[in-house]
Amino acid sequence: MPFSDFDTHSLARYLHLTPQQVEKLAERGKLPGRKLAAGWRFARADIHHWFEHRIGLSDESELLRVEAVLEQSTPGEDRQEVSIADLLPLEAIAVPLCARTRNSVIDTMVELASRTGWLWDAKEMSNAVKAREDLHSTALENGVALLHPRRPMAKFLAQPLLALGCTSAGIPFGGSDCLTDVFFLICSVEDGGHLRTLARLSRILAMPGCLNALHEAQDPQEARQAIVDAEERLP
Repeated sequence: MPFSDFDTHSLARYLHLTPQQVEKLAERGKLPGRKLAAGWRFARADIHHWFEHRIGLSDESELLRVEAVLEQSTPGEDRQEVSIADLLPLEAIAVPLCARTRNSVIDTMVELASRTGWLWDAKEMSNAVKAREDLHSTALENGVALLHPRRPMAKFLAQPLLALGCTSAGIPFGGSDCLTDVFFLICSVEDGGHLRTLARLSRILAMPGCLNALHEAQDPQEARQAIVDAEERLP
């Protein structure tokens, strides 16, 4: 069995549940796992994507709980609160974002991230994000897309970062009839950091007035300030 797999007890510790709760969730198909003769096994990549999906469907109270679980699951020396504002430099923000198709949005967002000097291979990142979108769109019903590759790409990054682009009008991006006009690119160096960033960013975007402020922003400074203000109001 690959060393990266969880068994029931290690996943219970990671999720801050009991082994019995983990087994019950797995038996009901609520957790992705494989039942073998030796017991349940859970691939870390599958648990990562399960968390990602759960974050996308959560309300504010559930997001707060998910974020707390992720914080507790991080080793002590790495347990620093994620700051979305710190991950989002002005040079990685475009208002307006001049792109009208899915691929041009992705390429332009990756170009924004490259401006920081922290992303070293824009082509590989673009290809990875497009592959992730082909698998399942990251566009949400609120008009926001949270772009990212399927797995963190540490070898192409000096540090984690975010890019933000707001188009002047909504464009077809996901598989639904909803239009998307706010795009974040999440560039992470490890799975735990990616999930914590995703959970915190989702909480910020759910704050009253945040999306309206992004829609009304006239330049990168105003867009970044909308994120800063919303993050400061988080409970």
